[in-house]
Amino acid sequence: MKNVRVGVVGTGSMGMNHVRVYSELPGCELAAIYDANPAAAEAAGKKFRVPVARSLEEFADRVDAATICTPTVTHHEIGMALLERGKHLLVEKPIADNPAHARELAERAQERGCVLQVGHIERFNPALQALESKLRNPRFLEVTRLSPYPNRSMDIGVVLDVMIHDIEIILHLVRSPIVSMDPVGVAVLSKGEDIANVRFRFENGCVANVTASRISSDKLRKIRVFQEDAYLSLDYMKQDGVMYRLADGKIVRESVEVVKGEPLRNQLESFVACARDGLQPKVSGQAAAAALDIALEITRQIAAADPRQGQGPGDIRIPGILDLLRPS
Repeated sequence: MKNVRVGVVGTGSMGMNHVRVYSELPGCELAAIYDANPAAAEAAGKKFRVPVARSLEEFADRVDAATICTPTVTHHEIGMALLERGKHLLVEKPIADNPAHARELAERAQERGCVLQVGHIERFNPALQALESKLRNPRFLEVTRLSPYPNRSMDIGVVLDVMIHDIEIILHLVRSPIVSMDPVGVAVLSKGEDIANVRFRFENGCVANVTASRISSDKLRKIRVFQEDAYLSLDYMKQDGVMYRLADGKIVRESVEVVKGEPLRNQLESFVACARDGLQPKVSGQAAAAALDIALEITRQIAAADPRQGQGPGDIRIPGILDLLRPS
């Protein structure tokens, strides 16, 4: 079977991780990297012994599929250029800086017959895969994501930076339209919000409470799911979990079996398989666009409640967002 020629656009911290994993993956050839900063590209090329393209056009000539790991505001322009050349894409989250650009990318990928996968990496975390195998009609979800100040992604707030992972996961797990949401958030060290909390209510009666902070002294990524017959608690970082369920009138505790692995490797393996075999990715452009719509509405509401945050990408008004969103 012929190897898929892959490449990476953007050699910052996230891009370098993609380059590292691609260099180790069977079934693909790391054929090129490109960065608008030639020095950064040369350093990455030397470290991983991969050819460095001098332009995006040269890069496109060398690859069949590519990861885009550049600032969010550039995703649309780079993505559209590569899709026009028929290249399969994995775009880091968020997919784009506004809903119109997100949908244009999804539509162009469909028109060109290209795979468009979006880097919501937590969907490839073995802990989430273990949870899905035991999930039965969730009624309440509690999701917490805490991390120290990252000194990166300062062009966006914590909602678009990290909470968007949990938004996409919740839409996937609950599979019901949102009927209301109540967001709060504050900016501490950034122009955008650094701490945020949102309570979602869904048409089917499910409730989700989501908290994200990027100014915590601790690192924590957990999801707790309550359903009619059980309570599950999973740790994304430790890749382990427990389940409490009612059996013979008693509550019993069971460990959740998790086959541990690197989420990024799982994600890139899946992307290469989709590009090679024309499969539907776990997180499509349409799914990522739906999560982006909600994240932008949250940031808009937070900014509107705190005038100190000024104007940002979250100030885009999306008419009828709560009525129109129908997760796939």
